[in-house]
Amino acid sequence: MLNYDLTEEQNILRKTVRDFAEQVIKPKAEELDEKAEFSVDITKQMAELGLFGMFVSEEYGGSNVGYISYIIAVEEIARVDGSQAATVAAGNSLGIGPINYFGDKKQKDQWLPRLCAGEILASFGLTEPNAGSDAGASKTTAVLKDGNWIINGSKIFITNSTSPMAGICTVQTVSGTRPDGKKEVSCILVPSDTPGFKKVNMTKKMMWRSSDTGELYFDDVTVPEQNLLGKRGEGFHQMLQTLDGGRLSIAAMGLGGAQGAFEEALKYAKEREQFGKPIGKFQVNAFKLADMAMEIEAARNLLYKACWLREQGRPFGQVAAMAKLYCSEVMYRAVNHAVQLHGGYGLMKEYPVERFYRDQKLLEIGEGTSEVQRIVISRNLGL
Repeated sequence: MLNYDLTEEQNILRKTVRDFAEQVIKPKAEELDEKAEFSVDITKQMAELGLFGMFVSEEYGGSNVGYISYIIAVEEIARVDGSQAATVAAGNSLGIGPINYFGDKKQKDQWLPRLCAGEILASFGLTEPNAGSDAGASKTTAVLKDGNWIINGSKIFITNSTSPMAGICTVQTVSGTRPDGKKEVSCILVPSDTPGFKKVNMTKKMMWRSSDTGELYFDDVTVPEQNLLGKRGEGFHQMLQTLDGGRLSIAAMGLGGAQGAFEEALKYAKEREQFGKPIGKFQVNAFKLADMAMEIEAARNLLYKACWLREQGRPFGQVAAMAKLYCSEVMYRAVNHAVQLHGGYGLMKEYPVERFYRDQKLLEIGEGTSEVQRIVISRNLGL
């Protein structure tokens, strides 16, 4: 028998995070976006709320409330502000995730309690200037010499990597050549204060303007051999597994953003009058809102199913790709309708839908473009 009800704990979590987003984030969202300013204060408050380490065991400082609860939290933050949701999503799925799933006990003991407490943030150094969707084209190298890894190269578009809270980066590197002649890829933990590790904040962004995005440069960056994450040569597998989980959080951002845009549009359609009645009474507008409500409901069911599969320990990669793709594109249609319903006001920064409209585009690009999701899905179909 199917049960679509959330647990009491999950419903309480949703209300708690929604109240926080409305009371703490919403009043500051427009100003932070305008200044392109990362908020240490809000991030610390999100940590105090328990939004980091939600799928990490209590042994390492996490709350271990499960992936559905984590996704609900990201969804509720994204309903108000994509930038703060990005900080939580990347901080968990891309930052904490690799260390939690692939780290040894010493690495977990050293990093997870600080990350779960929000003392520091972790990032995932994957994308390079010439290696985006083609992650296998990475050129950043790691050479093992005298018990140390010596890393050279660069990364770009790395979330949570340059703020005052940035503490560690999991860096995907080319660590050698496999017997078949292909690149050997390994992930290595690099603390942010390591000599030769340069971090440059990226500015002039269209979207997620109050999240932290960085360019990273490695100039003979030297870390101990034991900073290797998992086994040598497992980096590509680790990256793919990390992105599977990350896609769920991006999907949650799409779902939450669509919900937020829908609620703003519905409210405006009831208040704005033209030709003597609220614009929501005109069928052309009512149908836009009906379509938004329908697609958001479908998106939520698809995403929650993917999270449920993950919690059950069952294969979820294909459904995660579907959820990421669908939720991203549902938000695209929702924000487009929301701006249209607002008319000229929808183009003004005083109205949240303008920011939602800009923030949406990243969801079709980050953590695997929509085109890559379709490749993943089609391959799972045996094509």
